[in-house]
Amino acid sequence: MNTNEFTFLVVEDDDFQREVIVDILMRLGAQKVTEARTGTEALKILNEANYSPIDIILCDLNMPEMDGMEFLRHIGNSHSSIATIIMSALDGALIESVKKMAGAYGTYLLGAIEKPVTPAHLETLFSKYKSQDSKSGKESQNGSKYNIGEILEGLTGGDFNPFFQPKLELATGKLIGAEALARWIHPQHGIIPPYAFIDLLEKSGNIDILTFIMLEKSTKACKVFHAHGHEISISVNLSLTSLADIKLADKITQIVKNLGVDPKYVTLEITETAAMTEMAPALENLARLRMKGFGLSIDDYGTGYSSMQQITRIAFTELKIDQSFVREMTTSNVSKVLINSSIELAAKLQMKCTAEGVETKNDWEQLKSMNCDLGQGYFIAKPMHFDDFLKFCNQSINT
Repeated sequence: MNTNEFTFLVVEDDDFQREVIVDILMRLGAQKVTEARTGTEALKILNEANYSPIDIILCDLNMPEMDGMEFLRHIGNSHSSIATIIMSALDGALIESVKKMAGAYGTYLLGAIEKPVTPAHLETLFSKYKSQDSKSGKESQNGSKYNIGEILEGLTGGDFNPFFQPKLELATGKLIGAEALARWIHPQHGIIPPYAFIDLLEKSGNIDILTFIMLEKSTKACKVFHAHGHEISISVNLSLTSLADIKLADKITQIVKNLGVDPKYVTLEITETAAMTEMAPALENLARLRMKGFGLSIDDYGTGYSSMQQITRIAFTELKIDQSFVREMTTSNVSKVLINSSIELAAKLQMKCTAEGVETKNDWEQLKSMNCDLGQGYFIAKPMHFDDFLKFCNQSINT
């Protein structure tokens, strides 16, 4: 990264440490560095209308007047497009907690580093900074620009299709399955990701339309994969809100069997965007699906409503470790411990354990050494449409 293109704000109450950090930034090529002794002073600088925009803030946590936590809250509320780096000599577990808090406030957090700060620490974080990509990506998650009418029109018009992301056995590298992820192929705007339509479909009571489209198209694809000699399984997401319909299991079974695919090749991933309210019908549906031979996966384990309590209620066959834990595995001991515990729990309960968000060779090797069964993520492959996935299958046989 070319640091002379960006402007920095260093917020640190200790004069000597602030001078050291400014010196490091200058040696790394920074030409515009502003200093503040307190969070109050920093906010005043940021709010001055005639002041040049700040790209990256380096912020201490333990400061007088306004501590780092309050400062991060203000940044999240009023300056969320500015990248922020936390600096602290505090306990690592506490820093991890503050990172989570900053994310919850909407702060664009590049990362956290323990003092003393070194050029290598900063260069690693700066390399993650992509001004426009990061900011536009963050803003795009704030909500959908489409209304429910447009989404339903796309569903009835056949514009929604599954993209397939491979699931590989970590011990052998063998392709064993794929998760089918919904994509809206918009005639004007191209490929639209799930955050733009899932929430609206759930809230309007229309999520089942998407579920059955995805199930049918994915099962048809699975049959083609098998015909080409790739006897893999497919995973389709199932919203908890759908499980209130007592006839859901029978409908799913009928669709899959009518297409000539054995239910053992279809896993239903339970996505928990809401708490399970209709407990009895949900449990009946899930028990019936298992009885018919379908696999059941608890998605994003360890986040939201996915918990040990759900494992005791439902006969899951797979536990999926959320990508947020995998992403922090190398920097957070807490995340690493939680991953290890999840893998051991799955093994003892005779469930397969799949890690999402495998993005580097190091992720792969670490998860493999922990005896995690399966992995999926960008290191293996991005989600891809049917034709590209079939090519991937053919290549996996030939390598």
